[in-house]
Amino acid sequence: MVKYFSHYLMFFVISFYSINSMADEGLTFGSVAMDIPAVMHKRLKPLTKYLSKRLNRNVALKLSPNMGAAIDEAAKGTVDISYLTPVAYLRAHEKGNAQLIVKTVTKGKASFKLVIVVKENSPIKTVQELVGKSFAFGDERALLQRATVVGAGIKLNQFKEYRFIGHYDNIARAVMNNDFDAGILKDTMAYKWQGKGLRILHSSPALPPYNIVASKNVSKEMLKKLKQIFLSLDKNNPEHLKVIKAIDKKYDGFSATSDAEYDVVRKLVAPFE
Repeated sequence: MVKYFSHYLMFFVISFYSINSMADEGLTFGSVAMDIPAVMHKRLKPLTKYLSKRLNRNVALKLSPNMGAAIDEAAKGTVDISYLTPVAYLRAHEKGNAQLIVKTVTKGKASFKLVIVVKENSPIKTVQELVGKSFAFGDERALLQRATVVGAGIKLNQFKEYRFIGHYDNIARAVMNNDFDAGILKDTMAYKWQGKGLRILHSSPALPPYNIVASKNVSKEMLKKLKQIFLSLDKNNPEHLKVIKAIDKKYDGFSATSDAEYDVVRKLVAPFE
């Protein structure tokens, strides 16, 4: 009986140690809250499953409720990997030395622009003529939108009014319907409306897109592995394409990046520091 109990106890200890060792080897994946948690889970679950398979260790989602929490978790290392906006990466890097892994590629481009648009037949020809006019922004948390407008040469308090009305679709339609004199769009959205009712008044410099980062706790070896895995995702491979398109239907894959690419963003957001 004692012998049996000893064997059982040893088995329990070994099992407990193994389970916890496996847990210790697992990774957590966080993200900015671009959609409700259920939608973000659906978008990122194929990626975490793919990473788990390639790394031969569990990669679990740990979604953040808001932008601030996502930045803090990436900075503190309470998540190992994160899907972040350009500004969120800068904050996580400043606060906790978060490390870039890759950046996203959208329709063949690894950068994007924010553009100020007016109605096609608007008499407004320059940014300076927006003084005293109404302006539509998207998400109040999207600092780059405001930074682009200020960088174009107009302060927010110079507008007659400005409002945050959500998605880019809302902005395009609001300007088209004369609810606002001007608004800000992502370049790909603006191009769809060129010649169909909207005109581009100003474009930002080329900006680095959404990115994947690792916390400072991730080893150099693991960082290298993660880069290789993301860069090897090929849109011509059906299995890979499902993973890529689940994140965003407009994505083609991922590209190499560096912290220096984000200097343009640092310059734009400097007035808001």
